[in-house]
Amino acid sequence: MRKYIIHSIFLFAIIAIIISCQNQETIDLQNYMSNGKDIYKTRCQNCHGENGEGLGKLAPPLTDSVFLKNNKTRLACIIRNGTNEKMTINGKEYQEKMPAFPELADIDVAQVMVYITNSFGNNQGFVPYNKVSIHLQNCK
Repeated sequence: MRKYIIHSIFLFAIIAIIISCQNQETIDLQNYMSNGKDIYKTRCQNCHGENGEGLGKLAPPLTDSVFLKNNKTRLACIIRNGTNEKMTINGKEYQEKMPAFPELADIDVAQVMVYITNSFGNNQGFVPYNKVSIHLQNCK
């Protein structure tokens, strides 16, 4: 019986170590996704929809991973500064002005950006806020 208990404790210890061995990027991605979802719900969902489906001709969907991937370095600037440029997404043109969110800190922009680029059928991975900060410094 004692041998069984010792083996069980050892097995549980190994399992606990394996479970806790997530790398830092995976942990950061999970945190960014959670916080980004909250920001998205309060700032973006009214126009872009609960599932990123967009709002008719007014707000484009966020489900076009091609557009998001091709504009990943500009996405932070679009979120922070808004835009009034014409965009073609999923073959449709959108020209309505997107409002700016200058009150969002760099980390907030990074978190919502990671959420958008990893939700709604997108899977573009993690982008740390220090990289997003560089993108924001280079906004035109």
